[in-house]
Amino acid sequence: MTENGAALPVKDSKYFISRELSWLNFALRVLELTASPDLPLLEKVKFAGIMGMLHDEFAMKRLGGLRNIKRRKPNKVLDGGRTPGEEIIACREELRQQSDKVGRLVESHLRPAMNQAGIALLDYENLDVDQRRYADRFYRDAVEPILTPLAVDASHPFPFISNLGLNVAVTGEGKKSGRGKFVRLKIPANRPRWVKLPAAGGSSQVAVPLEQVVAANVCRFFPDWKKLKTYFFRVIRAAKDNPWERLDVDEHEQELQPGCIIGMVTAELTYRKFAGVTLLQVSEDMPENLQLWLASQLQMDPDDIIAIKGLLATADLMKFNVEGRSDLRDPPFTPTPHPRLADPAMDDPETFFQEIRAGDILVHLPYQCFDTSVLRFIRYAASDPKVLAIKLTIYRTSKDSPIMQALMEAAGRGKQVVVLVEITARFDEAPNIAWGKKLERAGVHVVYGMERLKTHVKLAMVIREEQSGIRRYVHVSTGNYNVQTAKVYEDLGILSCNRLLGENVAALFNELTGGVSSHGYDMLMVAPHNLRERFVELIHREVAHARGGRSCGIFAKMNQLQDCDMIRELYMASSAGVPIELNIRGLCCLRAGVPGLSDNIRVYSTIGRFLEHSRIYRFENGGDPEFFIGSADWMRRNLNRRMETIVPVVDSILKVQLDEILNILKKDNCSAWDMHPDGSYRRRVPAKGEEKRSAHEMFMRRATGA
Repeated sequence: MTENGAALPVKDSKYFISRELSWLNFALRVLELTASPDLPLLEKVKFAGIMGMLHDEFAMKRLGGLRNIKRRKPNKVLDGGRTPGEEIIACREELRQQSDKVGRLVESHLRPAMNQAGIALLDYENLDVDQRRYADRFYRDAVEPILTPLAVDASHPFPFISNLGLNVAVTGEGKKSGRGKFVRLKIPANRPRWVKLPAAGGSSQVAVPLEQVVAANVCRFFPDWKKLKTYFFRVIRAAKDNPWERLDVDEHEQELQPGCIIGMVTAELTYRKFAGVTLLQVSEDMPENLQLWLASQLQMDPDDIIAIKGLLATADLMKFNVEGRSDLRDPPFTPTPHPRLADPAMDDPETFFQEIRAGDILVHLPYQCFDTSVLRFIRYAASDPKVLAIKLTIYRTSKDSPIMQALMEAAGRGKQVVVLVEITARFDEAPNIAWGKKLERAGVHVVYGMERLKTHVKLAMVIREEQSGIRRYVHVSTGNYNVQTAKVYEDLGILSCNRLLGENVAALFNELTGGVSSHGYDMLMVAPHNLRERFVELIHREVAHARGGRSCGIFAKMNQLQDCDMIRELYMASSAGVPIELNIRGLCCLRAGVPGLSDNIRVYSTIGRFLEHSRIYRFENGGDPEFFIGSADWMRRNLNRRMETIVPVVDSILKVQLDEILNILKKDNCSAWDMHPDGSYRRRVPAKGEEKRSAHEMFMRRATGA
């Protein structure tokens, strides 16, 4: 990409939006959902909890990463034009503003609305006599026995404060000495955060935050203290992305011993517990001198203190359980079986596999049923005597996974079962290690990822012996093999027995398990081998079509766009006259609609009831469109540092179905946000007299035939 014949400066904010600030802009769009008047109350509470989770994740991942860069390369200029230190300051200010907005939302709007709806979340000071008596009894019987007050004085050093834990700071003076005292109490995570109380005054449910119950009763620990005060605080620590980055030796000299990667990941989990503090959240009433003292004890920058109005740890609002009250939630939605898999005859494995042989099947989650498609595929493979082998990749899965159970049963039946368990999947490392060991005990061949490359591939392959010989069946997915997220994540998957695709997937599994790199990927686009190059070729082809006066265009749907080289290619294509539409849920470092740079690029973000997670790439190709789906976003990590797969969609019926999906997203006029040249987003609203069109609602109606 050139501007007046010169290469675009990668680090110039004129051309690239800060990754971190774009990420926080996504969080702001999530927050804006809670302002929707037609969004049910408990859904608003859920989204407020999601905001808390997003802020925690940002502080751990992004702020932690920026601090690491600042420590190693303080003068490095990041995408967007700032140094790491400058970026931290900008992120800190935006995070502080957003935290204030969330606090005001919860305290001034949601809690009063909940109280009015009869599901009160009350402060301890507002409880009536009977409710206080109940809360105090719960404290004495179920909480106090497991609390441990930790003093800080000459004999007791400042205690370690664990990541994300909620704490009570207790201050006061000794009755005799008059000296100031400090004690820390950790709120136990194995007690309910929201203590349910006897309902009264017309409420159907009443709860009080556990930390307030503890604070109201700490005098039982300190009966002789004067001027006793309590405040709340919470520490967020850094989380690194990849344990390979912690190697201190040259990568070519590292000799891996059996189990090395497991040891490295285990060490990384230990490191994370004791990592440096990126953020200290304190209750708004905590005195400044106490805040600064805590910061000094935690060896952190006092500028990283955020005073929170109201509740801390708002991510726990996602666990605010209310029995009944369907009137305060989204109407229930039950996924429907895929039309080709709905026949009762599909209860027979032979008929099911025969249906795949009849033509590729595109499954759209969560609108079409995971259990009767993907889960059935794995379960039938486990039980069908004609199936000889099963191969699968696991990145994130559910706690009680029926897929894992089916794989273990398949191994017990003597089938060859191979599972690649990616144990560097951030925040899922420990459960993935546990699953890997359990699978091994059941006789499954387990591979724990690739050396120096995170495996983000979403593939399953079933090898079946039939009359005509051995046949490979594959499932290519944009999402994880997780029965829980399949209900709330929007994803796509293709069931196919295409011969060439099966051979390519088999070659890829050989690379994943045997470390034998294949250069014969005809259909598959595989990172880090050829994925970037193939995408660049496709973009250049659209440019050639534009210059030749032929039909051209790019429509890409992904989760995130950050890779500067890909962005430059898109700018170049836009300047050549290629119309480009990008549906990007989360962060996007490209600037859309900038005159002379990205006039032909349109960016919008769809956020609503379900989490948009699928990746679709459509290239107009002179009037003969080509479609691709798979696991990879256009992020530097996806293209360079991960094993990823993108597969072309060859079935003409599936191409039509993908076009319909993209067109529905395009028509959304209420749950889509359009990017403006300055990088800000504006939510779409229906024009006067225009019917409201939510993509998720349209997909649900389409699936059920309503």
